[in-house]
Amino acid sequence: MTALRSYVAGGWHTPGDEGVPVHDAVTGAEAARVSSAGIDLAAALAYGRERGAALRELTFHQRAALLTALGSHLREHREELYALSHRAGATLADARVDVDGGIGTLLAYASKGRRELPNATVHVEGPVEPLGRGGTFAGRHIATPLHGVAVQINAFNFPVWGPLEKLAPAFLAGMPSLVKPADQTAYLTARLVELIVASGILPEGAVQLVCGAPRDLLDHVAEQDVVAFTGSAATGRLLRAHPAIVERAVRFTAEADSLNASILAPDGDLDLYAKQLVTEMTVKAGQKCTAIRRALVPRDRLDEVAEAVRARLARVTVGDPAAEGVRMGPLVSLAQREEVRRAIKAIGGEPLFGDPDRVDVAGADAELGAFLSPVLLLGDPDRAEPHEVEAFGPVATLLPYDGLDQAVEYAARGRGSLVASVVTEDPQVAARVTVGLAPWHGRVLVLDRAGAAESTGHGSPMPGLVHGGPGRAGGGEELGGVRAVLHHMQRTAVQGSPDVLTAITGQWTAGARRGDDGVHPFRKSLAELRVGDAVTAGPRPVTRADIDHFAEFTGDTFYAHTDEEAAAANPLFGGIVAHGYLVVSWAAGLFVSPEPGPVLANYGLENLRFLTPVKAGDELTVTLTAKQISPRDGAPHGEVRWDTDVVNQRGESVAKYDVLTLVAKEAP
Repeated sequence: MTALRSYVAGGWHTPGDEGVPVHDAVTGAEAARVSSAGIDLAAALAYGRERGAALRELTFHQRAALLTALGSHLREHREELYALSHRAGATLADARVDVDGGIGTLLAYASKGRRELPNATVHVEGPVEPLGRGGTFAGRHIATPLHGVAVQINAFNFPVWGPLEKLAPAFLAGMPSLVKPADQTAYLTARLVELIVASGILPEGAVQLVCGAPRDLLDHVAEQDVVAFTGSAATGRLLRAHPAIVERAVRFTAEADSLNASILAPDGDLDLYAKQLVTEMTVKAGQKCTAIRRALVPRDRLDEVAEAVRARLARVTVGDPAAEGVRMGPLVSLAQREEVRRAIKAIGGEPLFGDPDRVDVAGADAELGAFLSPVLLLGDPDRAEPHEVEAFGPVATLLPYDGLDQAVEYAARGRGSLVASVVTEDPQVAARVTVGLAPWHGRVLVLDRAGAAESTGHGSPMPGLVHGGPGRAGGGEELGGVRAVLHHMQRTAVQGSPDVLTAITGQWTAGARRGDDGVHPFRKSLAELRVGDAVTAGPRPVTRADIDHFAEFTGDTFYAHTDEEAAAANPLFGGIVAHGYLVVSWAAGLFVSPEPGPVLANYGLENLRFLTPVKAGDELTVTLTAKQISPRDGAPHGEVRWDTDVVNQRGESVAKYDVLTLVAKEAP
């Protein structure tokens, strides 16, 4: 059998040797061979850095559109990827978790890129930081793409989701990826990359693939590169200490194994708890870094929990994933099965269900395939082994506790985990336990009957939420929405005058020059409008009759607007004041251009603050300035954010906010 091809430096590479055999998890037959022989890994990294320039020239929205197209393309090939997953021991449900989960992550990041990032190449983070009293010198933070390669070293258990969940935020940030899959399931990742390359959707150099040993790959990483690792904590520690990573301060994240805990509170629903535990033990044959390893239950509920879990496990059929009725396939390899068996012995405890050395198998040979029974143990929570030894398979240990504080303390003995869960119907218990668990866990799931139907589950990382954990779990944060995108970018503090900050960020900064060519900015299409274009209107006198009318018309008769004596006693007002929303309405009446034109709609206000009370006799003036212009790709319009400042006759700001409008790209 020819070894799997790698894709480097813009072409497919066939290894010069026979490679290392990889076996079918179900039948034991040879499924593929892997080798990286003959690949110049330094040249591959250099190629990615060079080609990354074209990727960085695209805006966030353009990259998001490409991710959307790629996700749609891969959806058309799901059945092929499902079929290949069978060779790795995955049931159809397991394959969907991997394949559909990976594609869904691509699409989720595409959506976030359009909604939460600008249609620009620079991301502006946070507000303006004033650095001088006169407003002529300030600072802002910007994020720009690193000029390197996102090197991803993946685990065997998610050969599709793993590469895609790392690719999505890196690509959106403007960084190319080099994918190094685990040998055991490299044939699935290789087919995934073949589909990506053949689609022609991503720019050349955006994805490279190295099958086989990483050899000297990490020797060549440099300051602008990023390394993301998924695998064992022991391997993660070795990679983190690699001389090149240490000496060049290369960004390194690890998502490692962890002894995740699930706590059944004294009031928790037993059926929800048992169902979740058995699901986490058997999905992907327990080969998930987020699976439940330690099941913490009240001592007085131990027997009923054990019985409920045993009853559910007894209904799980182990066998060939293609056979009818099979709920759990084999482990990924015979070697992995032996590792799990050794770990079970090391954990110790009393067997409550399953024999690690024997299992009835449907539709396959129990010895040729890497089959293993689900194993439930009863452990001693005061011993070190249940909190330190992970059996990376369908194995969980019941651990009794006395009191919630003790349960939290036992969970913390895992020395850092990706996820913990608590099953309770009491929100106060949930709050208490969550705060206790949070320092030791990257994610906490609270499961109750109200949320059970829509719960995504203990073991399911979500694109918008952090996936990672402290301590043993690696200390990294994969996923997490825009947080993961920014990990692939350099945050830089920029200092300068308002005009300079406006030019660098593409966003108008207070104090910068405004444009006033005599044309109302609402009469300008998106193609004509420029950041800084402004209009000033007013003054508009405020009368007591206006305030009374607004109170009567709207029904807002709060005493500060209607009761002279009570308003005078209020230390903030000292008398009748105009409604804040009346001020906003007046401002709109002042700055609006009423005739039909490029402005299509006002779709909201943001950051509204009322700063100075407005009283009868005041006069209001408003200045509206185009603050940010964001064209929408593929749409005939874009978004314009307008800085709005309403001042009184003394020049004091009475209200500040952003107006959001949709504006046509071309004049009607």
